[in-house]
Amino acid sequence: MSPANGGRGAPLILASASPRRRELLAQCGIEFEVIGAEDAEPLRETAEDCLAFARRAAEAKASRVARRHPHRLVLGADTIVVVDDEVLGKPADAQDAAAMLRRLSGRAHCVHTGVALVFAAGDEIDVDSRTATSKVTFRVLPETEIQAYVATGEPMDKAGAYGIQGLGGRLVARFEGSFTNIVGLPMELVRQMLGRE
Repeated sequence: MSPANGGRGAPLILASASPRRRELLAQCGIEFEVIGAEDAEPLRETAEDCLAFARRAAEAKASRVARRHPHRLVLGADTIVVVDDEVLGKPADAQDAAAMLRRLSGRAHCVHTGVALVFAAGDEIDVDSRTATSKVTFRVLPETEIQAYVATGEPMDKAGAYGIQGLGGRLVARFEGSFTNIVGLPMELVRQMLGRE
């Protein structure tokens, strides 16, 4: 049984506490419930390809929840911001957020999201995992603008220290690829994986 065809009798499980992912799924009319997997956050291995890391992280989150909820279809996702082959995660504090924004100022970076659909039944586990990539270019950001944005608190729970769907959208000069991928869940890809495209 492929993951997309599993668990038809029950709502999809979203293995994420991200409010942005919840909003995106709800906007598409997809029925789901949330069972977070925040304890399944892997670290990037030395020399591991960024896309492979995003996929592996998504698989780890979804698989952890799927094993606890067999015969249910579980969706996991992991979004990373990458510049100079370095992954920028969520900032540790305001100082870290400002440093990330200075690094992104006036240049392009990639946003990769790994998406995994996992269905567990007994000892068997089926996994369908894929990735989406978008390219984002920031304006040159004056220090005063960086400090003002950090002071809003918006950067603190977001990879790369910005949210394109919020006030952080003002920092962006242009982007290429899926907007919802940059927000945190590439809905075009998710719908395709669920057989809704």
